[in-house]
Amino acid sequence: MNTNTTTHTIVNSIVPDNREALLVAPASYDPNHLLDALLKKLHLKNDAALSRALEVAPPVISKIRHRRLPVGASLLIRMHEVSDLSIRELRALMGDRREKFRISDKQFKPKPVPPVQLLQS
Repeated sequence: MNTNTTTHTIVNSIVPDNREALLVAPASYDPNHLLDALLKKLHLKNDAALSRALEVAPPVISKIRHRRLPVGASLLIRMHEVSDLSIRELRALMGDRREKFRISDKQFKPKPVPPVQLLQS
């Protein structure tokens, strides 16, 4: 068995001319696969053209490719708007297999307030 091969799953999506197409999605998180699929779907030549289509600065695409920046919700929505792929399909293309996205309870809890020190005169 070749250990260099990556397991892939098939994701059905509709292409602009309404034909069914099969997009191969990675089995683990890989934002490059998502970006490459968008380049192909939108018939773009490079990441600079993709950044213009998504209306983001070119370094954003570069940082996502190098995994220094996650694909945020607003960018995912923008990808949906320009590609007509569903959010579920976009998430599958980057290897996000979660059924639901949950935000940690920690993010909404207020930070503890340090005790006030009384000034002694």
